[in-house]
Amino acid sequence: MANICVVTGSSGLIGSESVEFFSEKFDKVVGIDNNMRMRFFGADASTEWNTSRLVNSIGNFEHHAADIRDIDAIDKIFALYGKDIKLIVHTAAQPSHDWAAREPITDFTVNANGTLNMLEATRKHCPEATFIFTSTNKVYGDTPNYLPLVEQEHRWEIDASHPYFAKGIDESMSIDNTKHSLFGASKVAADVVAQEYGKYFGMNVGIFRGGCLTGPKHSGTQLHGFLSYLMKCAITGDKYTVFGYKGKQVRDNIHSWDLVNMFWHFHQAPRQGEVYNAGGGRFSNCSMAEAIQICEKITGKPMNYSYSETNRIGDHIWWISDTSKFEAHYPGWKLNYNIDDILTQIHQAFLTRAKA
Repeated sequence: MANICVVTGSSGLIGSESVEFFSEKFDKVVGIDNNMRMRFFGADASTEWNTSRLVNSIGNFEHHAADIRDIDAIDKIFALYGKDIKLIVHTAAQPSHDWAAREPITDFTVNANGTLNMLEATRKHCPEATFIFTSTNKVYGDTPNYLPLVEQEHRWEIDASHPYFAKGIDESMSIDNTKHSLFGASKVAADVVAQEYGKYFGMNVGIFRGGCLTGPKHSGTQLHGFLSYLMKCAITGDKYTVFGYKGKQVRDNIHSWDLVNMFWHFHQAPRQGEVYNAGGGRFSNCSMAEAIQICEKITGKPMNYSYSETNRIGDHIWWISDTSKFEAHYPGWKLNYNIDDILTQIHQAFLTRAKA
């Protein structure tokens, strides 16, 4: 009997990191990716380069250009391997606020229906496998914006007397009665149905509500991939636009390897329908203004950017993830890469890719 890992969105940031990570731990990794990112964000966002890299460099990787909305195509892949599938890492998604508002039906069918298809294929063919769903902190909507925030010179910060100050926002925050953006709403639907497959059917499902997921393999664009796109502009001199909140909005950023390592720890002792906030926490975070300063320091040249007073709908002013719950359940896991490490790696990756 073989041990097989299935990864959706396998040519994207978290997907490709998962392929590389789990190729060393499983007999075979089966990737599912049809380069929808190019349709969402244009030719510059194409992940074909990453597909080719994985196919050519990982001997036990098998690529399928299937669409997660196509239940028959997904069912055929799962039927082929059946109970040999031990882990499913579902990262495929439409990931942008702005894009979702342009095509709500496409956004919802990819994010919600696609996730349901994956869960149902798992229940039908390999119900004892571990299922990892990459959710998002956008399921909390704009509720974080009503926290007591204090403006500082280069960032917004939560009032020091608030319980979230020490470690960030935990999973007890409500996901109801808030403005999510249509993207956030489709991810809420997927998040809740993933919980239900865990709790109702007793399946090993983990839901990871990511903050800013980042790393050197990101095909960053203006609408998605904040640090990657920022560094891209810092290198090329293309103009970057900062949207609202005086450029002081704060994000925690988790390196793709650190997130995939969370998945690995969960897989070794899985739970049923458990939800975790997954981000860089107090260890790895920055404001937009601080990120620009770091990019300028790394590249050695000033950034070309402008400021728009109009913030993105549903955007967070301050978000730092509290990962204490996951750390309590899996004490062997810890964050390895901070914001300086991440931006340095992204910078090096862009220079290397440009020479290739």
